[in-house]
Amino acid sequence: MQPKTASRTRIAALALAAALLGAGAPAAYAAFDEQGATASSPADSASAKPVGKPYIKTELLFGTAKPNGGAPVTDKEFRAFVDSYVTPRFPAGLTLEDARGQYRDAHGVIERERSYKLTLLYPRGEAGVDSPKIEQIRKEYDKRFSQESVARIDDAELVDF
Repeated sequence: MQPKTASRTRIAALALAAALLGAGAPAAYAAFDEQGATASSPADSASAKPVGKPYIKTELLFGTAKPNGGAPVTDKEFRAFVDSYVTPRFPAGLTLEDARGQYRDAHGVIERERSYKLTLLYPRGEAGVDSPKIEQIRKEYDKRFSQESVARIDDAELVDF
């Protein structure tokens, strides 16, 4: 009876090995494309055809604390500024987010404040026209609300709507 038991054990082991190999085969084949090359990794994704058109993404960071110690800019005042000054310059759209920020002011004091992040997207070819409008927005906010500065961040992006 021992040879029969050993034979069954071998058959069971072979069946288990075949099942495990068979289970891994679909995953192995999924890693290859039709030409037999491996599927793209995140590092290879740059070689794939990019989606979108070249745009500039400008983010503006508006603080609300006033260096002279006055009352901070209210939500109502900020929204009125966006409606009357920003939207006419960028009627195609924008994104506005509430934020919390901090910075070191001109006197070396770290100021923590409620703030806003405004994101504008515009075609790269329109940057020459739109950049001066953005600078007007920054200067007007500084003047109107007694600010030291409005931070500006520009990035090249591919955008698809």
